[in-house]
Amino acid sequence: MNGMKNLSESLSYSNSSPKSANVFKATRTFMWRTLQNTKNNLFGYVIETVLSPVIMLLIFGYLFGGAIAGSTTEYIQFLLPGVLILTVIPLTVYSGTTICLDITKGVYNRFRTMPFWQPASILGPLITDVIRYTIALLSALTTGLILGFRPEGGVSGIVLAILFIIFFAFCVSWIFSTIGVIAKRPESVSGSSMIIIYPLMFASNILVDSATMPRWIQVIVDLNPISIATTTVRGLISGTATTVDIIGGIIICMSIILVFAPLTIYLYLSKNNR
Repeated sequence: MNGMKNLSESLSYSNSSPKSANVFKATRTFMWRTLQNTKNNLFGYVIETVLSPVIMLLIFGYLFGGAIAGSTTEYIQFLLPGVLILTVIPLTVYSGTTICLDITKGVYNRFRTMPFWQPASILGPLITDVIRYTIALLSALTTGLILGFRPEGGVSGIVLAILFIIFFAFCVSWIFSTIGVIAKRPESVSGSSMIIIYPLMFASNILVDSATMPRWIQVIVDLNPISIATTTVRGLISGTATTVDIIGGIIICMSIILVFAPLTIYLYLSKNNR
């Protein structure tokens, strides 16, 4: 009750505050709210953002390293950029489950009566999830360096790759936010999202070079948005990214966000008006 009261007070209009500040103030408040909720589940947060990336890298590195590249050290050079994508994409589902959970609990019914920029309740958690993505990426990257990964693109290549992955994850999170608005239960969000995510991730070039595949499969894999993003990341980390690689990655990101961000907000506001 105290948390809801504080949130209500934070989102209330202030007679002395300019109207233009409402968007930023409301978004900042929902970012704070998301951080407070995270504190209540620190154990799960650590498992998902720190341990899971390490376990995935170890499993795929030692499971496929010898068969594909002859050794784990050789394979890790190809694998790590893909695992960075593999690490953050499942985390984007939380944006949808968080929204759906608030809707099913009736919290958003309270938000409807409060005078603030309504999309902030969606945008705030999505921005805060950037912290989750960053921790997971650093965990996977650190493990890769310990296993022998050496980025040929240097520090600048790693930084650019991480920034691109975070932006890509932020864009993808809007897809699951859309699902979160229309789903009836949070379980439906996670269930339907996994049906979408895992076929796309494993039918990509994350684990295996598409050039080794039959031609018809290679075409499908290369057109996969996750493959395009992974190719961009590999190019940035290795220092061999071409203009086509970078533009392709940016186009995929912008296409996703231009479609699903307005759609999510429209569906959410429509739900509020019913």
